[in-house]
Amino acid sequence: AEAAELRARLRAVRHTVLVLSGKGGVGKSTFSALLAHGLAADETKQVALLDIDICGPSIPKMMGLEGEQVHQSGSGWSPVYVEENLGVMSVGFLLSSPDDAVIWRGPKKNGLIKQFLRDVDWGEVDYLIVDTPPGTSDEHLSIVQYLSATHIDGAVIVTTPQEVSLQDVRKEINFCRKVKLPIIGVVENMSGFVCPKCKNESQIFPPTTGGAEKMCQNLNVSLLGKVPLDPQIGKSCDRGQSFLAEAPESPATLSYRSIIQRIQEYCEQHHFQEEKIM
Repeated sequence: AEAAELRARLRAVRHTVLVLSGKGGVGKSTFSALLAHGLAADETKQVALLDIDICGPSIPKMMGLEGEQVHQSGSGWSPVYVEENLGVMSVGFLLSSPDDAVIWRGPKKNGLIKQFLRDVDWGEVDYLIVDTPPGTSDEHLSIVQYLSATHIDGAVIVTTPQEVSLQDVRKEINFCRKVKLPIIGVVENMSGFVCPKCKNESQIFPPTTGGAEKMCQNLNVSLLGKVPLDPQIGKSCDRGQSFLAEAPESPATLSYRSIIQRIQEYCEQHHFQEEKIM
């Protein structure tokens, strides 16, 4: 009955992409926010961004929606909209203050994730992006389990170049394989920094073991692209603006656009193969 409820609610979602990382602080929420903005730049596409990072919900701030609240209608919870074609849902909208701590055990977190999937009225959606917390525990198992009632196109895994980050990302890749979650590919974030004045490139996080590229070769996973550091990304996120719109010529924006295009191509191909099987 539960699976049927979820299927009924998510029937109108065409593609679902999970954004994962074994490590905190690698820019996963930033990537999720910019992926949503990038997909929604096509006004013919309806995009939904679901934040299940229950203890550290940063999506409301990054999307310029701090202080917004969720409204309930006859058809369920209504998402909060950034644009007409970009809706957002986060536990951040349910807190009385952004400084409130969410001190919950696993079952309560799982209950909220289920509620987000079952009770939010997304309507017709081309892309549902799910921003997850770091790690491979409760929230990840729950979202994969609940979405298995419908379908997931796959996961995008975000890392930074240094070994301490890659170590945790390898665990995340193994998690995906164990729960049979397809991997769309890996994004190497904070990959080098080009000085705007002297144009010299510095490796802020040196890829001591070959970075994401070498890891992807070893584990037979696609590298979707490398995003260089750009201080403007942090500023745009703090202001709740889209960095892609604010700095359209930045090397980081060009890299994002290429990665987003590859994700779209993967999803379309995945959808086509599923229809063929059916």
